[in-house]
Amino acid sequence: MELNVYKIDGTKTNQKVELKPEVFEIIPNDHVVYLAVKAYLANQRQGTHSTKGRSEVSGGGKKPFRQKGTGRARQGTIRAAQMVGGGRAHGTSPRDYTQKLSKKMSKLARKSVLSDKARENKVMVLEDFTLDEIKTKKVQDILNNLKLDTTKVLFVTKDIDKNLVLSSRNIPYTKVQRAPEFSVYDIINSQYILFQEGAVQVVNEVLA
Repeated sequence: MELNVYKIDGTKTNQKVELKPEVFEIIPNDHVVYLAVKAYLANQRQGTHSTKGRSEVSGGGKKPFRQKGTGRARQGTIRAAQMVGGGRAHGTSPRDYTQKLSKKMSKLARKSVLSDKARENKVMVLEDFTLDEIKTKKVQDILNNLKLDTTKVLFVTKDIDKNLVLSSRNIPYTKVQRAPEFSVYDIINSQYILFQEGAVQVVNEVLA
């Protein structure tokens, strides 16, 4: 598969870039994609939620009132879950939600979602460019020129462009990732993928 290369002003150049079929034209594996997204979302969780059990709340040490003769249900401690100010029964505690995915499965998942985007003609290639200053309007102009100003867009760059990252932060639904560090979730959560020309070569080499 070959795609035309566009300039940031929206005009088409005479150059074309090859998308390797073993990366952009495979039969998607939906189950592996599901596992990759599940692992990504799980790894975003901090897992710092915490409540106090009956052994952690203050108080207790003696029976709150006598066993019989009060007309109330018998109680052994004010730290019990049914008492006001008592500990939480079966409460949450800090835990690690990290899920691991093998490199082979991660690579297959990314190739699957890239193939889906390529099949839907949702992939574009831009000339390599860098921003010489941090200016949101410059990134917005690029999206306007490509008629993608109301679309979820993922920029995939060859190198880390700090100015591009900072300039795109204030634009809704726009994200910048360096190839090949984008996740399966990044691809699925974007309607269009804008590859820099050099980033395509990196993806072809790493994922092929």
